[in-house]
Amino acid sequence: MKIGVLSFAHLHAASYVQNLLAMPDVDVLATDPGHAERPGESGGPELAAEFGVDYVDSIDGLLAWRPDGVVVCSENAHHRAHVERAAAAGAHVLCEKPLATSVADAEAMVRACAEAGVHLMVAYPVRFSPAFTALREAVEKGAVGAVRAITGTNNGRLPAGRAWFTDPALAGGGAMTDHTVHVADLVDSLLSGTPAVSVYAQSNRVLHHDDVSVETAGLVSVEYENGVVMTVDCSWSKPDTYPTWGGLTLQVVGSAGVADMDAFGQRVDGFAAEQGTQVWLPYGAGADDALLDAFLEGIRTGVPPQPDGMVGVRTAQIVEAGYASAASGQPVRL
Repeated sequence: MKIGVLSFAHLHAASYVQNLLAMPDVDVLATDPGHAERPGESGGPELAAEFGVDYVDSIDGLLAWRPDGVVVCSENAHHRAHVERAAAAGAHVLCEKPLATSVADAEAMVRACAEAGVHLMVAYPVRFSPAFTALREAVEKGAVGAVRAITGTNNGRLPAGRAWFTDPALAGGGAMTDHTVHVADLVDSLLSGTPAVSVYAQSNRVLHHDDVSVETAGLVSVEYENGVVMTVDCSWSKPDTYPTWGGLTLQVVGSAGVADMDAFGQRVDGFAAEQGTQVWLPYGAGADDALLDAFLEGIRTGVPPQPDGMVGVRTAQIVEAGYASAASGQPVRL
């Protein structure tokens, strides 16, 4: 199978390339458009050489290779153009989250892939974590009864190494864009795609206000069609010395009980004497591995993998409504 990697802009590109290269039945080719416009950041043929992956200088060159699938890791604002080009070339697509910086773009991407007859999957790796798998199974078995409310947190460090994450034109926003969608995807899975009907959000720039112009913290409340209420604490609030990029938790409150999940709880805690900092040593299968396996299995079998493009649309709707609510101070109906 031939898999192309389109852009190294997203931090997850490194993990995807390394995992794909380790698969014996997969050939990998990469390109990194616009890498020269990211001064001081790694990318292009130099980074490809570090990864040990074959590289071409253009998207045309990548698509001329006729890949079976393309993993899009570009800046959020470029997702639509890159996904549409890959789909037009007949390649199935795995696109980094959020799917797009607007609902209109996300819907256009879904249409383009449907018309081309190719899969569109969104890269939500936490859905594949052992912790979430256990939580979803418990909920499906009725361990908490009927789900009434869900609380999620997704708090991380201020993104470093990739300046576009804090550029509203390229990222689509700040912490609300970056950290709402992961929790929204998990809830979408738990509620079997039940749509949101109302969103209320507040955001601020108290943290890192001297460093960035986008919001660095937010609280997003979502009401779903079935009456479930979900809240997301989304922020770039972890210090630079935190042992990992951040964390994600979920609490499901039901009529018969409560279930909690820590997506990064499967670890050994330690201390690095030389650095004088705490360290986390994760163990077990990585979520990125399982994400890529699902994408490739979809190509092999023809069965569209989840989460698909419509999940990307629904999570984009929540983010877009969140910004409208934060601006107006009022709930936004969907």
